[in-house]
Amino acid sequence: MPQSRRQFLANSAAVTAATTIPYFAWSPKAFANDEKNDRPQIGCIGVGDMGTGDARGHAHFGDIVAVCDVDMRHAERAKNDEGIGKGKADAFEDYRRVLDRDDIDVVSIVTPDHWHVKIAIEALEAGKHVFCQKPLTLTLEENQLIRNACKKHKDLVFTVGTQQRSDRGLFLRAVNMVQKGLLGDVTKVTCAINGSPTGGPFQPEVPPAELDWYMWLGPAPLTDYMTRRCHYEFRWWYEYSGGKFTDWGAHHVDIATWAIGMDKEGKGPIEIDGTDVHHPVPYKDGYATVDNSYNTSDDFDVVCKFENGLEMHVTSRGENGILFEGSKGRLFVNRGKITGKPIEEKWDEGKFTDEDLAALFHGKPHEDHKQNFYRCIREGGLPVSDVFTHVQAMNTCHLSAIAGRLGRKIQWDPVKEQIVGDDQAATFFARTPRPGFEILRVGPEAETQTAQSK
Repeated sequence: MPQSRRQFLANSAAVTAATTIPYFAWSPKAFANDEKNDRPQIGCIGVGDMGTGDARGHAHFGDIVAVCDVDMRHAERAKNDEGIGKGKADAFEDYRRVLDRDDIDVVSIVTPDHWHVKIAIEALEAGKHVFCQKPLTLTLEENQLIRNACKKHKDLVFTVGTQQRSDRGLFLRAVNMVQKGLLGDVTKVTCAINGSPTGGPFQPEVPPAELDWYMWLGPAPLTDYMTRRCHYEFRWWYEYSGGKFTDWGAHHVDIATWAIGMDKEGKGPIEIDGTDVHHPVPYKDGYATVDNSYNTSDDFDVVCKFENGLEMHVTSRGENGILFEGSKGRLFVNRGKITGKPIEEKWDEGKFTDEDLAALFHGKPHEDHKQNFYRCIREGGLPVSDVFTHVQAMNTCHLSAIAGRLGRKIQWDPVKEQIVGDDQAATFFARTPRPGFEILRVGPEAETQTAQSK
């Protein structure tokens, strides 16, 4: 039987008190079509490969009335997809046309990473609930900007598309075992996330007529179009993403950070060693010296040290997955298996209950990732993949990339959220967008952030 509103608030408050994750008082906002069928109306911004899959998932919970993509081939395909727009949705090239619509309750954002935070903050300012794909941010500064925007818009639900957080049999089981202390004191975690592919040199091309390349670049530097810079391939260019540091780090570093309790504001590594990081192109002062080849790292082993002595290796080497090493045993988990002595001997038998799952889900029942998002829209509370914990993991991901690009150790103050003792490394905290593509600064700390970023 579904919980009553009163029961839900009581349970969520209890869970939040135990985990110190922000909990906000919440009042339901009627959907634009609430009187008709109580289904939210959805706008999908970015409907390429991943965006298409996400849109079909959202369509189970609401009605998609608008699709948007700077590549109109994608937008028109999604409009006419029977699992998305069904020939009825409006198709736009400019995301602002979606945000301007008063009849849209929810937006799904599946753009290249360098657009995520700008669009997400504007969506919150427009009063929309947001589901945004990972990695949510491009820089350390963006972590602060989106967190503060979510604090301001505490009546809106924001979910990050890190679906491993909803995997009961593998990742949630591993998190529960670590948090319950079944591995003893965890001293080392290895997040094996593979290396980026290599490629290039690529030649400049004429953009397809249906693609607005200027808008695709948006906040990023203006450059010639290359097929291998665009759409899925953007991941392997630091101008738009963080390579595997953020592409897979947003999954495995996130789960590891959650399990070891470093997902709270003010927590994080204090030293990040990027000396064992290699790139497929020459680098100087942290920047590639060529602009026609993939430039993210293909081979790395970054060592992140925490104040409690724990080490986290963010590495391209070994089998993709997460290895926890504790005083009582080792545990390995990835998308295909969970192994180790604790599993063989069933250490967690009877110690992974529905109550444990509810605690991990901020007081909600365990369910599908998007179902959790729409439940939170109707009931309030935090989704299982919330902004506040996600940005803590992304701090580690971005710091790993910065240390790797410079090829040295850097120091981080997790309380002040500053790179310390290294003026050059500190310049990587934020990026200056192209004029006209600035990110809104909103929320209680906006003025402080603006001063710090100058």
